[in-house]
Amino acid sequence: MKLVFAGTPEVAVPALDALLASGRHEVAAVVTRPDAPAGRGRRLVASPVAERAADAGVEVLKPGRPQDEEFLARLREIAPDCCPVVAYGALLPKAALDVPARGWVNLHFSLLPAWRGAAPVQHALMAGDEVTGASTFLIEEGLDSGPVYGVVTEEIRPTDTSGDLLTRLAFAGAGLLAATMDGIEDGMLEAVPQPVEGVTLAPKITVEDARVDWTAPALRVDRVVRGCTPAPGAWTLFRGERLKLVQAAPAPGRTDLAPGELSAGRHDVHVGTGSHAVELLWVQAQGKKPMRAADWARGVRIAPGERLGA
Repeated sequence: MKLVFAGTPEVAVPALDALLASGRHEVAAVVTRPDAPAGRGRRLVASPVAERAADAGVEVLKPGRPQDEEFLARLREIAPDCCPVVAYGALLPKAALDVPARGWVNLHFSLLPAWRGAAPVQHALMAGDEVTGASTFLIEEGLDSGPVYGVVTEEIRPTDTSGDLLTRLAFAGAGLLAATMDGIEDGMLEAVPQPVEGVTLAPKITVEDARVDWTAPALRVDRVVRGCTPAPGAWTLFRGERLKLVQAAPAPGRTDLAPGELSAGRHDVHVGTGSHAVELLWVQAQGKKPMRAADWARGVRIAPGERLGA
């Protein structure tokens, strides 16, 4: 089939690579978000998908809005058979959805109908799910509600961050998306409507969602830290300034600390929660680079009874 691939971040690159290497389909163009400012100089930088497509000699389309008539006209001119999508980052209008004869097929990083929305991996971790996966589905005008072509499952490991899990799903999902394109071309694959039961939503994680509540149980604190790593980053307050929690681990042997109370040894730092303590392993103070929590604690000279989150 002739394909137009839509995607933006690094997590979409493995799927683009799988389609470029498939040998069965022609990736005629790539649609991605416009260049965005990045780094200290805030210079405009192309998306990872745009860079990979340019390296492969594939035409790159960067509409400000997918409703733009110039973009729609070019899409109609290319006349793709199907448009695979991975984390494009903008809602597609009906005028675009109507162009490819076999529709737009999205790779979504959850087992639909669970965790429809922008942050399925983060929400799966924060909810304590033991298994997640990726799904390919035919895009409708609703939010991730279209019929499903296929799924792959992935076990969530006890120490997984959202970054760890998303990396594994990106590669497993790339194979699923390529296989879905093959099945659609062969006429051997039929999309199955999602069940009405089990629908959960996964809106974008806000900075406030990532703030640690030390009165919550240690299990909840651990899930928030892992679910918000690397972005937006779990955080708390220390002496009125934001402290990012890069890595932590439950410490069930410590039950002597009040919620938020710090205890710093020579080589470890513990903080109390609503149940047992957690050990802080890596932190990042405001305006600083990430460092081992024990090194941070020595630098700030934690006083007895001092707390996080106040």
